[in-house]
Amino acid sequence: NCVRSLLYLTIDSTIQPKLYGYIKRFEQMSDSINRIERRAERMAEYEKFIDSLVQSRNFEFNPQTVQQLPAGGTTLLSNPTYTVTLWRGSVDVCLPYYVGYVPPYRYVLINTVTPNVTDYQIHQTSEGWTVVFKCPLYATGDYTFTFDINSRLGGATLTISYPWYSPVQYTGTLSKIY
Repeated sequence: NCVRSLLYLTIDSTIQPKLYGYIKRFEQMSDSINRIERRAERMAEYEKFIDSLVQSRNFEFNPQTVQQLPAGGTTLLSNPTYTVTLWRGSVDVCLPYYVGYVPPYRYVLINTVTPNVTDYQIHQTSEGWTVVFKCPLYATGDYTFTFDINSRLGGATLTISYPWYSPVQYTGTLSKIY
């Protein structure tokens, strides 16, 4: 403010309005730069948060869509009880699932908890992480769960495969288990 006052005293009165406009625009640009820097910091913190969730092996997947592969229609999921929770080596699954290898597919609900997680693999990719594991749910064979996680965006794609059925794919987000 002192600098501004001194400038106004020494500058011709015809130039003062232009100068004031330049100063005002500079202040607005400075505020914008601060907001951009704060947003970049929050995005970096979020990326670290997702990375720590994946590495802890304790997270919850909240699906928002489901699709029968290879070319089934995408269905929006709005039920908040649909989740896949990984916690201390066990999996808690509550998801709609389509069984069958050829149409007509049949809708079922997978609603179970299993402590038998095997072949757990985690790989860092350029986008985030790939997490793969197997577990028996209801059948004698193992279901394969493949998570493709984008750390920057916070989104994840889950593909559940079983030898006797076509794969089913879900898109959603990850969250911390409270």
